[in-house]
Amino acid sequence: MNFTSPRRRFASAAVAGIALTGLLAACGGSDSSDSDSGSDASGPVTLDFWGWANGQEAVVKAFNASHKDVQLKYTKVTDQLTMQKQLTNAVKAGNAPCLLQNTGEYVTSWVAQGALADITKYVEADKDKFNPGSWATGQVQGKIYGVPTASAPAFTIYRTDIFQKYGLKAPATWDDFIAAGKELKKHDIKITNYAGEDPSTLEVLAMQAGANWYSIDGNSWKVDFQDEGTLKAAEVIQEIIDNDLNAKLSFADYAAVQRSFDTGATATRQISTWQMSGMVQNFTKSFGDWALAPWPTFKDEAAQTPAGTNQSGNLTLVSEQCKNQEQAAEAALWMSTDAGAVKTMASPETGSGVMPALADSESYVSEAISEKLLGKNYEPAKKTVTDSLGTVRTGWTFGPNWTAMFTEMQAEWAKVVSKKQKVTDLLAHMQEWTVDDLKQRGISVKG
Repeated sequence: MNFTSPRRRFASAAVAGIALTGLLAACGGSDSSDSDSGSDASGPVTLDFWGWANGQEAVVKAFNASHKDVQLKYTKVTDQLTMQKQLTNAVKAGNAPCLLQNTGEYVTSWVAQGALADITKYVEADKDKFNPGSWATGQVQGKIYGVPTASAPAFTIYRTDIFQKYGLKAPATWDDFIAAGKELKKHDIKITNYAGEDPSTLEVLAMQAGANWYSIDGNSWKVDFQDEGTLKAAEVIQEIIDNDLNAKLSFADYAAVQRSFDTGATATRQISTWQMSGMVQNFTKSFGDWALAPWPTFKDEAAQTPAGTNQSGNLTLVSEQCKNQEQAAEAALWMSTDAGAVKTMASPETGSGVMPALADSESYVSEAISEKLLGKNYEPAKKTVTDSLGTVRTGWTFGPNWTAMFTEMQAEWAKVVSKKQKVTDLLAHMQEWTVDDLKQRGISVKG
């Protein structure tokens, strides 16, 4: 019998898996930067900080007010995907910011490109302040490249008024989800939204189903976009698309997406706490009509929620081009541990509704979800969030070309959402493309 907690098992798997992926990426011929990793700066320094999360401007203001020798200059980026593009350009131009927000799936890729600084010596002494799973997301080959800012419990949020009106219960399984979608379709209501530019739906369902797109086989990468878990996820998504159960609103028109949920045109989302903040800040009609339910399971399978995606915990990373890496690392630690900063970011009203990455993150559940949004469903929602922290998927590995792979998948996903190809067509393409891309990078690969 294994008495290890789910989150500690996740930490062990992530540390071992990511460490090995970093080693293989390096062996595959990835470039590393020769820029100075230390700082000789004395006196006040200004550190550029790029991020997209609500609440960061307030945190930066608080940091600047409490620090004389270091000041942060904040630039708000549109979203996570835009960050990858802008950071790519900045790294090439040699003007990357000292600090940047990012998510766990991109760390290995950026390390392989020599874009991130090893900040182990500056932050390692503080690791016990964080929960092990979140701390592991910033590690590659045992070195630390970022300070975690958030955990990512995952669950369904749904319109109770709509479900009650049509005699529906919160979907416990994906079969239930599809059945509810078919009933709602009769009333011109969509069960979910698939943005054509965001294939993370496929990623998280594949992860939940036990897929492993990247794994290690001896001294090589193994790529498999057509394993049993991925095909199981593909079947669910394809049925939703084939039956026109999903809206197709792009996050480029963020207001339209939020309006669709607020007006009841779309009735559910699979999200984490941080996504609730956008709902709180944009809704005008449906406060009190929402409730949380566990993430749907696959039929006859135990509860399991995805981890490490764009629904995942965020990190504050330090770039290799930063001339003041020690100060940058200390600023990152402050933003993740200062009580005021943590509360600001945890609140859906003042921040992003993120669950902190701290060891006692469960104590912030009440602050990370919105009573205004949930109304009478607020108290039951606390248990849903807390329970989801114990069902996080373990053993998922991000490959060294994840950023490029995801960009390619975006183009293919748009074809899926517009019904120009099937999910299985996308998977066949991604299998061939990813293997070829790794080979072109000089990285040993099987698949």
